Amino acid sequence: MSASIDDSQARQRVAPPADKPVGEKRQMNAGRLVTRGAIYLVVLLFVVGQILPLAWALLASFKSPADLAQNPSYALPVEVYLGNYVRVLTDSNLPLYFLNSTIVAVLTIGITVALGAPAAFAIEKLSWKRGHAVMAYFLVGIMIPIFVALLPMFQAYNTVGLRNTFWAVVIPQVGFNLPICIYLYGGFMRYVPNSLLEAAQLDGAGPWRVFRSLIFPLARNTTITVITFNFIFVWNEFVFANTFLTNDALKTLPVGLNDFVGTYGARDWGATFAAIVISLLPTLILYFFLNKQVIEGMAAGAVRG
Repeated sequence: MSASIDDSQARQRVAPPADKPVGEKRQMNAGRLVTRGAIYLVVLLFVVGQILPLAWALLASFKSPADLAQNPSYALPVEVYLGNYVRVLTDSNLPLYFLNSTIVAVLTIGITVALGAPAAFAIEKLSWKRGHAVMAYFLVGIMIPIFVALLPMFQAYNTVGLRNTFWAVVIPQVGFNLPICIYLYGGFMRYVPNSLLEAAQLDGAGPWRVFRSLIFPLARNTTITVITFNFIFVWNEFVFANTFLTNDALKTLPVGLNDFVGTYGARDWGATFAAIVISLLPTLILYFFLNKQVIEGMAAGAVRG
């Protein structure tokens, strides 16, 4: 008798739950569709908001001066006009500014990676007590506003003679970009197995060789992420270049765009839009070709960390 009661209780416990009413299922499906539609709508609005300024600048760069003056700004070009690009490339200093921005970007990114990757390796993989304190010290640098350092740097550069040199723009950008660089590299290296390092050390490799031959090649995606993020900020940097570079021969692209402002504030809008499109090309090309590696590098260096 007791055995039969136990069997019935066991069957009741493992019995499948009753199906939900059809009306409740329809309400749940409708709610999911509404939620999914709202998410897609928000993403679509965000994408349109990002693409619209780029499309507007691109279309305006192919408009003639008469077309820009007579027709609405949102109208399509009456005809494709290449004179804006010809003027920008032949009658302005834009090629020189493009070269200056390239020099500043290469120096800044190269020094940032050369300092940030070994620093992250030392913090995460070399056994010393103050490693996490040093990491926290670097991360504090993310919270320091750029404008706080402008006046002290301006006075220091005047004293040592660095103003109106590329180093006046490179040094502060390296300093402000190092924290996020060390953070991304540290997040990746934290999950590299220590057994790999121990095996390399048993083969006679020192710390520097372990980093150079083993760790740094493994951090390829993180390196691409650091390069891409830093390139975007360095390429578009305006504050340091406008403050420390007053020599026209050293101007970078963001500062050089002011050359298209004429007398009494009149602006050559066609040439300005053409210059903007040219200045955006390196950033867009770099991101379109490396976006997969950037996402993987963020996942390895930031999400896990």
